[in-house]
Amino acid sequence: MAFNTAISGLNAATTDLNVIGNNIANSSTSGFKASRVQFSDVYPVSNFGVGTNTAGAGVKVDAITQQFTQGNVNFTNSALDLAINGDGFFRLSDNGATVYSRAGAFGLDANGFVSNASGLRLTGYLADPTGNITGALGEMQVSLADLAPSATTTGDVGVNLDATAGIIPGAIVFSTTNPNSYNNATSLNVYDSLGTSHLTTMYFRKTAANDWTVNVTDDATPPNVIGTTTLAFTPAGALSTVNGAALPTSANYTMVTTNGSNNISFSLDYAQATQFGSPFGVNFLTQNGYTTGRLAGVEIDSTGVLSARYTNGQSLVQGQVVLSNFTNPQGLKPNGDTSWSESSASGIPLTGAPGTSSLGLVQSGALEDSNVNLTEQLVAMITAQRNFQANAQVISTEDAITQTIINMR
Repeated sequence: MAFNTAISGLNAATTDLNVIGNNIANSSTSGFKASRVQFSDVYPVSNFGVGTNTAGAGVKVDAITQQFTQGNVNFTNSALDLAINGDGFFRLSDNGATVYSRAGAFGLDANGFVSNASGLRLTGYLADPTGNITGALGEMQVSLADLAPSATTTGDVGVNLDATAGIIPGAIVFSTTNPNSYNNATSLNVYDSLGTSHLTTMYFRKTAANDWTVNVTDDATPPNVIGTTTLAFTPAGALSTVNGAALPTSANYTMVTTNGSNNISFSLDYAQATQFGSPFGVNFLTQNGYTTGRLAGVEIDSTGVLSARYTNGQSLVQGQVVLSNFTNPQGLKPNGDTSWSESSASGIPLTGAPGTSSLGLVQSGALEDSNVNLTEQLVAMITAQRNFQANAQVISTEDAITQTIINMR
């Protein structure tokens, strides 16, 4: 009887050492979760239960469970390295089958899919061509195509016009070549439908106290005036009217192009223009057009929104990473490659955007370390070794006793 009991102890200690060795071997594996062995005792049971004087029959492995505690977060230089701060798993596609992982070392494959070294693709909520996130789940893909240009339609002019500037007599006709026919000038690049940049210039001319005229020109040679706008200011220096009306504060212009694009029809808003007793200054000049852009990089915020950055300074949302959580994560089925599959014991996945419900947030440019505590594992290894030696000693002792009985006469 003692032989079988000791053998069960040896098997249990061997299993314990195997699990500890696997933990130690993966102490540097990103997203790895340490396991532990749970044992239970064995008693021979009859139809009437266990007798009070019955000796135990050894030990058995009851379960090997993984510990899904948070690992340390280490920062990296890759924007597609992701770590989860809190609960949840990345939802991955394995050729259509869904698996889950805490390892977030991702990159772009040849087709722009966000995937890991094993070829598993990250999934999330997809975005439409305009960058609006939909509720459709799918494989996250970054478009590798150039971003199409967008023609300028609006702009904002934030300038301060010098209230002490001299009034230019009406007898002096405005001319871009005559600096005496205007007080100040500034320029703004606008874009046509082909993404070509055109320089438009605004010439500010003081015509009376608190009254200014803005002559806007194109980039032709010589320049053409494509619109004239009048600005009136209050005695306090705030904008009063544009072209004689309080609203709208913007004026419309059309630039004729000759490169095959559509003419540029745009408006400039002067709502932030002022007239104070300080030198002319440009506070800001903005417009909403841009040229063609090539993919320059990607970035992911803490809520999992994936955006592509382009060489023209624009960005476009490509989708949103989702996380999944389970009622019983220890019931997940290990697959290897630091991934797990859903099982009946884990319960169904609860999937949503990072930061919602019980799901954690996503940290871009970081990876979650293994949660293996090497000190604890080394101490546990010594304990398992002692258990193995003790059970081996039981076999040696039982063998000696058996030999003594055999030698009796």
